[in-house]
Order: sequence, then C-alpha cells, then structure tokens
Amino acid sequence: MKRTLTHSAIAVIAASLPLLCACPSQKPTTTTAAQPTPAPAVASETRVPPPAPPPRADVESSPLSASLAELNAKGWLKDALFDYDKADLRDDARAALAANADWLKKYPTVQVLLEGHCDERGTAAYNLALGDRRANAARDYLASLGVDAIRMRTVSYGKERPICSDSSEGCWQRNRRAAFVITAK
Repeated sequence: MKRTLTHSAIAVIAASLPLLCACPSQKPTTTTAAQPTPAPAVASETRVPPPAPPPRADVESSPLSASLAELNAKGWLKDALFDYDKADLRDDARAALAANADWLKKYPTVQVLLEGHCDERGTAAYNLALGDRRANAARDYLASLGVDAIRMRTVSYGKERPICSDSSEGCWQRNRRAAFVITAK
C-alpha cells in the first residue's frame, strides 16, 4: 500500500513538473537614468475642436414628442392637389405623397386620416364621391410606396370644408386636395 502511495505521489509530481517549468519567470526590472530632453524651440499649440453648434430651433430631434395638434400644425405631411373634376394623381401630388411616405416609414407608429376635398363647383353628392376617390387614390399610392394600409383611413368632405372661400381658380386649386391629419403617434 505504501508502495502504491509513493508511486502515485511520484506520478503526480512528474506530471506537474512540465507545468511548473513552463511558467515564465519575471525578468528583473532595471532603471536607467533618463536623458534630459531638450526644450522645443517653439511652444506647441494644443488644438481644441470647437464645440458642436446648438441644434437649430426649426428642427426637432423627434417630431413625435409633440402633441397631435402640434404635429398637424407643423405640416409634416403635405396635401396632394388635384385637377378640376379629377381623381388622378398629378406629378406634383406624387412628389408630395412620396415625401409623405418617407416620413411615415420613418415613424411607423403614426396613423393618418386622408381627407378628400373638392372645390365649390358641383353638387354636394357629386363632390362627396369625388372627394372619396381622391382620398382613396392618395391612400393607394402611399400603400404602393410601402406604407401599411392599416395605418390609413379615408373620409370625404366634398366641398363642405374649404380652406379658401374665394371664387377663383387659385382658391379652387387649394380646395381640390387630399389632406392629411395625424390621428395617432
């Protein structure tokens, strides 16, 4: 039994010997006298970058921090304008809707109401149907640009909510629109 114990102890020591020899030894540290460095002929200048400019007052870091009324008043979403008696999207309406789609994709929790509007000419029933076609045309185009249709609702006001009351082409043009109202953020 003693012989087995002795053999076991020798085996353990023999097995751990390579590990003990493999450990690196610390080298002694030596210090040498430092050579004095000559002073520079010209004083060096430390450059500190200028502070970052403060954010502009007209740019918000997160528009969604505002209330719904403030968001709608800011005009983040532009109206899509239409020609007389038409619900087809014009080039300028497509550009406005593309910008709106980019903004809506940037803020995927925002929900909107698309309002279809008309000018004062025509019957109330006809203008309600035309306003509906305009709102749906804007919604469908936004959906084709990647905005989830579930985030958009439509309503037609026909000629009942004009933003301009003059009887002129310039005023009528402003009333022929698909307008955006942010309803949830």
